[in-house]
Amino acid sequence: MESQTIQLAVLVVAAVAVLLQAIVLVAIFFTLRSAARSLHEQVEDLRSSLKPILDRTKELVIRVAPKLESATDDLAATAHDLRTQTVDVQASAAEIMDRVRYQAARLDAMASKVLNGVDHAAGFVADAIGKPMRQFAALLASARAVIDTLRGAPGPRPVGSSASRSPSASAPHPSNEKDMVV
Repeated sequence: MESQTIQLAVLVVAAVAVLLQAIVLVAIFFTLRSAARSLHEQVEDLRSSLKPILDRTKELVIRVAPKLESATDDLAATAHDLRTQTVDVQASAAEIMDRVRYQAARLDAMASKVLNGVDHAAGFVADAIGKPMRQFAALLASARAVIDTLRGAPGPRPVGSSASRSPSASAPHPSNEKDMVV
């Protein structure tokens, strides 16, 4: 009997455990059902409160969409116009720079011609005045030499000159034979 009693005791404990497990499962079921109901109610409340906002947003998008498309088209046209104008400005700037370079080259050539002319004129004036002055100085020196020779007295000697120098050595030598007047 003892084995039957033990078996019966184990069976009672197992039955109590299964019954207790069934009660816990039923309690979890009811708790989850009430939580699902509560969650469903909250979702319905949220849906009912968000529906007007979503409807207004949809209406706003429907009203604003054509304006946004128009603004986008206007912005694209403006960007295209700006690119075109930028290309035109770059072309104009390049043309202006070419003209400036051309005018600078012309101005440089004109200034060079003027300065070359001034240099040539200065050389001509120096030759025109210097040549007669040299000829006049040579004429005066020869006249002085003739007068000194006729007098017989040697002319004044420069300081530091030796007596052995000839009178022709003290006379100025013209730098060019064409300048000498005879």
